[in-house]
Amino acid sequence: MHMTIRLFAGLAEIIGSSSLAFHSHETPLTAGRLKELLSASYPDAAPQIKVSLVAIDHEYAPEDSVISESSEVALIPPVSGGEPAEEDLGTPDGRFSITGQPLNGEALLDKVLDEGHGASLLFVGTTREMTGTQRTTALYYEAYVPMALSKLQEIGREVEEKWNARCAIAHRTGLVGLKEASVMIAVSAPHRDTCYEASRYAIEKLKAIVPVWKKDIGDTGEQWLGSDSNAMNYRTL
Repeated sequence: MHMTIRLFAGLAEIIGSSSLAFHSHETPLTAGRLKELLSASYPDAAPQIKVSLVAIDHEYAPEDSVISESSEVALIPPVSGGEPAEEDLGTPDGRFSITGQPLNGEALLDKVLDEGHGASLLFVGTTREMTGTQRTTALYYEAYVPMALSKLQEIGREVEEKWNARCAIAHRTGLVGLKEASVMIAVSAPHRDTCYEASRYAIEKLKAIVPVWKKDIGDTGEQWLGSDSNAMNYRTL
């Protein structure tokens, strides 16, 4: 079986490529077994591969998921940060987007306002300078764009089902300087209590499932963040 595996962030940096042509004689091949074979073939990257998640056709795959030769396969390392996205991508209604351009909160909020809703919120996550004694000068974001957009839409559907609320989310890629917004989440709901709950749920779910990574750029160098956790961590206010 021949396949091309997409790589991101620190894992791509270690292997030296954002994609990897891989051949396996084993059939069927599961996601777990693929990680074992890759770890054996790339021992320097084995620690990163071990904690990475496999995605098949833009969905996270359990270890026993079978990979077909036609599948789009990616390894999702547990970090945030990285290179600019290959493309900007958004839904036709503009409610969900991954973009290298500055985010517009007023425009995003306008997409969720509803005559039947009495409350609306705009959450803005920005680059913070100090974390303890460590100084950040900028963050650099990378996204697995098609899958990230799919997961943003999934969050929007869940918010609507759970709280009868409307949700729109935009996320930056590329270099994001101090005080600049990396993520914005707009929510509207019939009442303020559900609006607060829905907004909090959206950012926490985004951090957990959306494949976006970042690299911290500071006075002492550059560092991939969150390498010991599957959560997508954000250095925001």
